[in-house]
Amino acid sequence: MKTKLTLITLFIFTLSACGQVVTPTSPTTDQTSLPPTTQTKEQPTETSAKPETLTVMTHDSFAASDEVIQTFEEEHNVNVRFLEAGDTGTAVNKAVLSKGNPLADVFYGVDNTFLSRALEEGIFIPYHSPLLDEIDDRFQLDDQNRALPVDYGDVCLNYQKAYFEENDLQPPRNLEDLTEPEYKGLLTVENPATSSPGLAFLLATIGHFGEDQYLEYWQQLVENDLNVVNDWETAYYSSFSQAGGSTPIVVSYGSSPPFEVIFAEEEIEEPPTAAVVAEGSCFRQIEFVGILKGTEKQELAQKWIDFMLSPTFQEDIPLNMFVFPVNENAELNETFQKYLAIPDETAEVSPQDISENREKWIREWTEAVLR
Repeated sequence: MKTKLTLITLFIFTLSACGQVVTPTSPTTDQTSLPPTTQTKEQPTETSAKPETLTVMTHDSFAASDEVIQTFEEEHNVNVRFLEAGDTGTAVNKAVLSKGNPLADVFYGVDNTFLSRALEEGIFIPYHSPLLDEIDDRFQLDDQNRALPVDYGDVCLNYQKAYFEENDLQPPRNLEDLTEPEYKGLLTVENPATSSPGLAFLLATIGHFGEDQYLEYWQQLVENDLNVVNDWETAYYSSFSQAGGSTPIVVSYGSSPPFEVIFAEEEIEEPPTAAVVAEGSCFRQIEFVGILKGTEKQELAQKWIDFMLSPTFQEDIPLNMFVFPVNENAELNETFQKYLAIPDETAEVSPQDISENREKWIREWTEAVLR
């Protein structure tokens, strides 16, 4: 789980991994003139050997600091090549279609909405990283350790504080409030067929209201003048009143308010937005990494996974991908610690239920909301 002042700028930031190639030293003139029986031959060392290449397939939103990637490259004499494979669903499809003859050695970015498909298709090799001891069990959804948790993020309602202050209106406390008349025309959501946070919010409503009642809830939202757009960028930067739009409530992330402070053009003391984190109102996305079956670099892939789970990489995650580390020893930026609101209880939908019903739920939602 899914600003610069604008969050989207960093969401589409493209990572360029930098690796250093060190070639073995050539023999000197004196050495080549020695008799055959005494001529020395330089033996490759760990630092003089040509670097290996490790290919890591990711979704398009992957980003990390060059210096952090270089730390791994220099330690293991390797060039890390990142292969962007589209959004999460597209990337999983590519990994499945190339099963046994993988496009990469490692795949990062499958989340809990697509996890069951990846596991059922058998695209990963099990690996029990020693760093798993530093990760809470609630993030570890595969008991065979084929997919190891890396980060998480909560998709939640966000609202502009100033709008509610100026209109003497109480901000929404939970999902139910959005159906009340005073919130008519105030909400923008993303289409779950085209947007990852849109799908996550749909799952939040299914987990909160149940499969037998969630469509009734959406119909009430439609009657209350719900605004639907295709993607998060349009929702947050065109429709949301914080960016000059007309709706003061939008589906975004629990991390959005702290980023409004961190990336503000001028220093501000507190975020102008807030997240609704009442019980069952958010859906938690967890992202995983796994070694692709068929790789010829399994040992190096294990080292990369250990690195992704280590504090060095984990502490780099939030400011690059706007999600949060799962390693309990990774430290967060002070602004996150001050302004981040984490729900005590998120809406729950099992990966298996998502796998079996995802397309059906999207079709039902489309019929109820768009037609």
